[in-house]
Amino acid sequence: MTIYFQLQYILTNKIFLVLLFIINLLGTIYGYMWYSSQLAITPTIFIPFVPDSPTASLFFTIFLFFYIFGKNSPYIEALAITSLFKYGTWAVVMNILTLIVDGSLSWQGYMLIFSHAGMAIQGLLYVPFYKIKLKHLTVAAIFLLHNEIIDYVFGMMPIYGSLTDYMNEIGYFTFWLSVLTIMMTYHLTCKGSVNN
Repeated sequence: MTIYFQLQYILTNKIFLVLLFIINLLGTIYGYMWYSSQLAITPTIFIPFVPDSPTASLFFTIFLFFYIFGKNSPYIEALAITSLFKYGTWAVVMNILTLIVDGSLSWQGYMLIFSHAGMAIQGLLYVPFYKIKLKHLTVAAIFLLHNEIIDYVFGMMPIYGSLTDYMNEIGYFTFWLSVLTIMMTYHLTCKGSVNN
């Protein structure tokens, strides 16, 4: 059995799926708790757009729930892969930048690097099982870019104390990360498919 088929077997194993569902559910809950102090000072209208990473893992948790029962949810799948990759990668980069700017990083920062790298990777691992078409990706793309406006026009981005002086550069980087994410998702899931 090749590594590819071994991986496919693991990813579709019901016990593994249930464990992954539980891990993502707990991580989602922890993520929303981690944002609690920022949410407490966030205007109500913007609250759904502030906790980016836990919302990404929530999408993936919902995908897993459906997938365990043999169902596909293409809009959720599109939201999951795009937001997991974007915000997983974003958090890794921001914590590495914090390490560079501050010269050190707390244990929580290292935990965030590894957990968010895992977020980005898990979204990609399930690409063969998604049923995403262009219409589903279009909704996810609008969601990502709309979130960009909320974060960097209305100032609702996650608070990283030492990086506050670099918000313009971070916003620019984040925009292109969104574009890369959308293009990558299209290439992996939609390109060449019919009836998009």
